[in-house]
Amino acid sequence: MRKVAIYGKGGIGKSTTTQNTVAGLAEMGRKVMVVGCDPKADSTRLLLGGLSQSTVLDTLRSEGEDVELEDIRKRGFRGAICVESGGPEPGVGCAGRGIITSINLLEQLGAYSDDEELDYVFYDVLGDVVCGGFAMPIREGKAQEIYIVVSGEMMAMYAANNICKGIVKFAEAGGVRLGGLICNSRKVDNEREMIEAFAEKLGTQMVHFVPRDNMVQRAEINRKTVIDFDPAHPQADEYRTLARKIEENTMHVVPKPMHTDELEKLLIEHGLAG
Repeated sequence: MRKVAIYGKGGIGKSTTTQNTVAGLAEMGRKVMVVGCDPKADSTRLLLGGLSQSTVLDTLRSEGEDVELEDIRKRGFRGAICVESGGPEPGVGCAGRGIITSINLLEQLGAYSDDEELDYVFYDVLGDVVCGGFAMPIREGKAQEIYIVVSGEMMAMYAANNICKGIVKFAEAGGVRLGGLICNSRKVDNEREMIEAFAEKLGTQMVHFVPRDNMVQRAEINRKTVIDFDPAHPQADEYRTLARKIEENTMHVVPKPMHTDELEKLLIEHGLAG
């Protein structure tokens, strides 16, 4: 079983990319569980066709400690298993605690056991927060491979660089490694070349360049992944390709984060900050 965490700046399209990639893997016949680690609980809705998912924390609040595995997970597209950690009540408590509670409960209930025969577990983690509970997939070795969703925008690259610093910090103790960057294009000038250069500086690879296409938004409005909504569309093939590249990826590294001035120089060289 491969344990994968997807990180990236808030609003970069991380949850959309994760769900479309999982759809590609599920279509390939892989058994996948997605654990949403965002208090908004929107990491699985495209796989579930928009169905509201009772989160782990909501279930614990309403049911107490007497919770069974099927109370906190639902089956989605092609059998993908969907779990949402959820968050505390507004203004009360730390959202990161929800991730810790959820993953611990899933372990206790046997969600990761050999009986489940999972090929993959995907953690969709909030934004670029690499502290507290949000760092748990990195810090405690829950995830072995990290993929960072990025674009050619300055703040997206800055966030990706920060996430790499978090990976370095926990790599020795937890064994976590960076699998690469996924460019979710924003149609920035020289974007592909810039992210390839950025990946090279970090000592990793750009796993795939996902072109920007309005089909992604159309599918989301219809509460589906692109592969589910319009399987013949070229954008569906982009996500199939990304899923296959992750499946075949053997490049797992401890990244080499850049200094901020180095990163700004890279941006200037590729015309973004000029």
